[in-house]
Amino acid sequence: MSRLYLLVEGQTEEAFVNELLTPHCARLGLYLTPIIVTTSPGYKGGVVRYAKIKPQIERLCKQDEAAHVTTLFDLYALPSDFPGKASAAFPAAETGRHRAQFIEAELARDINRRNFIANLLVHEFEALLFTQVDAFAQWTDDDRVLESLRATRRATAPEDINDSPHTAPSKRILAAMAGYQKTFHGLLIACDIGLDAIRRECPHFGAWLQKIETLALG
Repeated sequence: MSRLYLLVEGQTEEAFVNELLTPHCARLGLYLTPIIVTTSPGYKGGVVRYAKIKPQIERLCKQDEAAHVTTLFDLYALPSDFPGKASAAFPAAETGRHRAQFIEAELARDINRRNFIANLLVHEFEALLFTQVDAFAQWTDDDRVLESLRATRRATAPEDINDSPHTAPSKRILAAMAGYQKTFHGLLIACDIGLDAIRRECPHFGAWLQKIETLALG
């Protein structure tokens, strides 16, 4: 069985891997191990500086060279010291997918390990939940609060929702549902939506999933 280590941003992403990705990949012969990033001694979760992330990626790549390593980080609020983020060539005016692909290429170049697959979520985990807004309905007593989310989804594909501090996917959800908790609601809603729908509606995520699925063939 092939092995893949996923360095993830936090508990929600770790649970997402365990609940949705691990069973799917296991059927293909790919064994996944999610690992939450370490931010400081005794603390995990959150991508605060690339200088703290790079050694963790390199260590994983070196400790098991027969396995592969990938990342599950948000493009939204990515630290400015990430490879390519401060580059004059950074395509700031392009779509989130173009920006993610640019930084992924720069990140892969900086790590420079054959068993590393750079990956970012466009723009953040909550974008995946816009695949099916009706999945939020069971968590509110007033279905009308979801209309703003439905309007966003009618007008915009999940990965094309912008990354403004006020209108990023998570900010839109919180504006509609003040009680939304990523670590609780986020995972349950993602499980209700299902992996097939998410990969179909989120092409950047889908391309990454297809790429890691091919590892089972190697």
